[in-house]
Amino acid sequence: MSTAGTIDRPLTHDPKKQAPMKAPATEPTGSATPDFTTTGATGSRQNRTREMQLIPEAMARAHMHERLREAEQQRPAVRLIAARRMQRRAERASLRARRALAMAVMQ
Repeated sequence: MSTAGTIDRPLTHDPKKQAPMKAPATEPTGSATPDFTTTGATGSRQNRTREMQLIPEAMARAHMHERLREAEQQRPAVRLIAARRMQRRAERASLRARRALAMAVMQ
């Protein structure tokens, strides 16, 4: 088979014989490690691994901040709904009391 190896199935498992992974210039570098040059495939592979391991953590943090922002936006609406519900309940209680008073006066 003459096809080149992939990340999942490299041609060799020896890191010294593998080509170092270089990030494309168009992609922004991750926040896990500062951008510095390393010689050899081992250093480059370890940097990639550390950076890739931190990606789910960063995604989870962004997801959590988004959910918190949504919750903050929904709080006033929930308070308004509860206030309207309590107002209707108070109006019904007031009508019942008025009817009870009218019934007591009529007898």
